[in-house]
Amino acid sequence: MGDANRERSAQILADKLNLLLDTLRTEAGQTYDFTTIQQGLKDRGVAISRTKWHYLKTADTRVRPDEKLLRALGEVFEVDPRYLVQEDGPLPQQVEQELATVRALRRAEVRNFAARALGQIDPEGLQAILEVIEENEAAAKDNSRHDVDRADSPPASPPAP
Repeated sequence: MGDANRERSAQILADKLNLLLDTLRTEAGQTYDFTTIQQGLKDRGVAISRTKWHYLKTADTRVRPDEKLLRALGEVFEVDPRYLVQEDGPLPQQVEQELATVRALRRAEVRNFAARALGQIDPEGLQAILEVIEENEAAAKDNSRHDVDRADSPPASPPAP
């Protein structure tokens, strides 16, 4: 594998690991820290050093994770190991749900900000902004449904010569 491919693979894995760290919590509701991850891996017969963990999270190509480590990490995070093993592995449902929650909270913050900033000054302007936000949300939902539909559909055949 060339250097560019190794760098790309390392970056994809780092992005996935950091997304898991940012979105998921342990059963106790805590963020995953190195000690928790190290112990979880140890319980599965896999060892990891703090340096190797750092290299994985920062896309450093000095470390090449093996499939056993990636599968064990998936188990520690309680996600489908394919997410980490395969570059195009499916996004875990828990992560999708958390991201949807974050998006909803951000939209609510925008609405609240607009209401505070414009509510007393310009009720028509506030209503217009809220309508744009709602239209944007609806369009985003439609696009995401369309993307799922396209992913489930067979590829279009090439045009005839």
